[in-house]
Amino acid sequence: MLVSEFDYALPPELIAQHPAPQRGASRLLHLDAAGRLRDLRFADFADLVGPGDAVVVNDTRVIKARLAGRKASGGAVEIFLERATGPRAALVLMRASHPPRVGSEVFVEDVSLKIVGRRDDLYQVEFSKDVDATLERHGAVPLPPYIAHAPRAEDAERYQTVYAARPGAVAAPTAGLHFDDALLNRLAVERITLHVGAGTFQPVRVAEIEKHRMHKERYAIPPDAFQRLLKKRVLAVGTTTLRALETAAATGKLEGETDLFVYPGFEFRMVKRLLTNFHLPKSTLLMLACAFGGTQNVMRAYAHAIEQRYRFFSYGDAMLIER
Repeated sequence: MLVSEFDYALPPELIAQHPAPQRGASRLLHLDAAGRLRDLRFADFADLVGPGDAVVVNDTRVIKARLAGRKASGGAVEIFLERATGPRAALVLMRASHPPRVGSEVFVEDVSLKIVGRRDDLYQVEFSKDVDATLERHGAVPLPPYIAHAPRAEDAERYQTVYAARPGAVAAPTAGLHFDDALLNRLAVERITLHVGAGTFQPVRVAEIEKHRMHKERYAIPPDAFQRLLKKRVLAVGTTTLRALETAAATGKLEGETDLFVYPGFEFRMVKRLLTNFHLPKSTLLMLACAFGGTQNVMRAYAHAIEQRYRFFSYGDAMLIER
């Protein structure tokens, strides 16, 4: 199966640069199991949730994962934390005019980061001070690369779900950004955790999707919640929630790391309904949506969304897909 099968042309002005004025003010495209489309408002979401549904959200919290650094020579280095591996250790992505070498140091204000190894695209670094404290003091909200403005106070609030509780993500589980407290109070919600990694921004670099290898992300599902979900029709809020649940259903492991790659042909065991945003062309997230709702139906829905001027990507509108 070719990556090119999941391409589409998106007018740049449809890439949402800012969130809707209020949470819940987005639009909602409903794709039902028969392939029918309905244009709704996100405020209609609760009316689509039945008494047998369990709405499952990802309660990860976005950390200030982007750091502006410099080499000893003075050259600028952009640092993006993928995950902390200890109080003073982490895996990071680094961008510089000349890639830093293992054994060298880069500096973020008064904090030094010593590069002690490589793991594929990631650098293993040791911080001279506590990682969490460094991020809190010097870090910035890790907005996706297609959002053109620098992080603002608005982003610190709105690029975070209202139910975010467990720090560790470097990108928001964006389907959850539409929920406010009033809507949550109307729903029977279960909470799980998957810490979204930097790999979510990485492009697919192979022509055949079967050759792509997913990055690993940490997840945890409370055992009592999992048992309740086995008796319900599961509505996953976001692709991260779906990947955690389907990993657990396939492996029986409720905690650990997942590199599950969901693309057409995948056998879903647990999730019956998926709430998600509109995803980038040729991305693994679009492939997941196509696996869930059928490639023809989902790509037709995307064409409809473009025609109807929906807003795309992290700060954009939502889509509810039925199996």
